[in-house]
Amino acid sequence: MTKPDALGGAGAAAPTDSELSLQDRFAPHNACFGCGPQNAKGLRLKSHVAADGSLVATFHPEPHHEAFPGVLNGGIIGALLDCHSNWTAAHALMLARGEATPPCTVTAEFHVKLRHPTPTDVPVMLVARAVQLSGGSRGPRAAVTATATATATEPPLPDRCTVDAELSSGGKVTATCHGLFVAVSEGHPAYHRW
Repeated sequence: MTKPDALGGAGAAAPTDSELSLQDRFAPHNACFGCGPQNAKGLRLKSHVAADGSLVATFHPEPHHEAFPGVLNGGIIGALLDCHSNWTAAHALMLARGEATPPCTVTAEFHVKLRHPTPTDVPVMLVARAVQLSGGSRGPRAAVTATATATATEPPLPDRCTVDAELSSGGKVTATCHGLFVAVSEGHPAYHRW
């Protein structure tokens, strides 16, 4: 089974909300293959907010994740970068909207460059940053605004986020990703998945 990233060893105190991964904090019942805490056969990626605002994660590859002996499968790399970037977008949109929970987001597009073979004998590190927020409508804030004048001046809520991410092994960047992630609304199959 994939070893989830741990913040403490045996006997460590229970993690606080700020120490919990975004997945464990906001989507503990999610069954996504890449990042769902409830998918026993999935990758169970754990994304954390770093001091600089980026999202970071550590993944421990296992032999069944290999494309060939000692090298991580490109599809697994893509899944890790996709899920980590998606959570980066959801977190950035949550902050930009001033909301307490992240919106459900989906991948609109992402491009992965496999730059070097990624070894499986050491953990891989992921770092992702939101680089642009865009789109949006007056959304929920407009619905609760009392007057038409206030609604007209209310800025739109962003619903799209472009993210740049990288995966490294042993200090060497082995894969990069650039993607666009979109917050979905009611009626979409991913709405309220977490």
